[in-house]
Amino acid sequence: MAAPRGHVLVVAENLDASADLVVQALNDRKVPVTRFDIADFPQCVTLTAGHDGHAPGWLGELSTGARAARLEEVRAVYYRRPGLPRISPQVAEEYREWARAQALVGMVEVLSSLPVVWMHHPDTYRAAAHKPTQLVAATDAGLTVPRTLITNSLGQARRWAARIDGPLVCKPIAAAPLHRPGEKPLTLPTRRVERNELDESLETTAHLLQEWVPKQYEVRLTVVGDRMFPAAIHAGSEAARVDWRADYEALSYEPVSVPEQVAESVRRFMDHYHLNYGALDFAVTPAGRWVFFECNPAGQWQFIAAATELPIAEAHADLLQGAAA
Repeated sequence: MAAPRGHVLVVAENLDASADLVVQALNDRKVPVTRFDIADFPQCVTLTAGHDGHAPGWLGELSTGARAARLEEVRAVYYRRPGLPRISPQVAEEYREWARAQALVGMVEVLSSLPVVWMHHPDTYRAAAHKPTQLVAATDAGLTVPRTLITNSLGQARRWAARIDGPLVCKPIAAAPLHRPGEKPLTLPTRRVERNELDESLETTAHLLQEWVPKQYEVRLTVVGDRMFPAAIHAGSEAARVDWRADYEALSYEPVSVPEQVAESVRRFMDHYHLNYGALDFAVTPAGRWVFFECNPAGQWQFIAAATELPIAEAHADLLQGAAA
C-alpha cells in the first residue's frame, strides 16, 4: 500500500516573511513541512528522484540536511519566488551557466510533475504574472480597468495621450530590477507623467502608459482559495498616492468590504488563471468605483496581516493542510 501523502514543501527564499508565517502556521498544526530555497541547490540541498517506467511519478527524496521529505509523500507545495541555483566556485567558469541550467530544470521539473496541490505551480505563475494578459482577463471577468497603451512609438504615445483627459502614469511592464553600478537592485515605481514629458526615451523599449485614476484610497485584495481579505491602503504622502510601494512609512491600513459584483468578477479572474492565491491591487475612486490595476500571483501579504490582523497565514495553512490531511 502506498504511503499516505501528508508532507508540505515550502519552496521560497530564505528571507521571506510571508513564507515564515505559513511555515509557523503549519508547524502549529503539526503538519510536516520541509522548507528550502532552490538557491541552496545543489550545494546544500540533495535531490534523488527515480522513475522505474511503471510508477505514476517520481519516487525518491529531497533533503536539506536538517529535514527530508519523500517525494511520494508530498501532498502540497507552497512555491513562492525561490532563488536560482548557486553553483560551487569549484566548477570551472565556462561550465557554471550550464551547471545552473541543469540544476534549475532538474529540480523545478521534478517538483512540477508531482501530482499535488500547488500554490502556485510554476507554469501557472508564468501564465498569470504579467499585466498585458491580466488586463484582458480582468476585462473579460467584468472588472473595470484603466485605459492603457503599450508602445515604443513616441508619435503614437503622444496621439493616444491627447485623447486622455488629465495626467498619465507610466508603469513597468515586467517586474525586472534595475541594476546600477555600486547600488542595490532597484524596482522602478509607477510615476505620474504629463503629456509634455513624453520624449524620445520612450522609444528605447516597450513602455506601459495608463490614464491616471483618481483615488479615494487603494485596496490590496488578498485571495486565498475561496477566501478574500480586502484591506484599504490610505496614503499619507504624495509619493504614496502615486504608488503606495514608494513610501511604506506613509501608509495606514484597515479591513474593508468587497462589493459582491467585484468579488464575483475576481472569482472569474482567478478561475481563468487557475489561481488559488493572488494579491490584487485596486483603486477606489471618489465615486466608490473599484478599478483593477494588477494581480501579483506571488505578492507579499505579511505587512497587511500584521497591520490588520486578517488571518491570511491561517488561510494558507487551511488550504495546504487540507491537501495534506
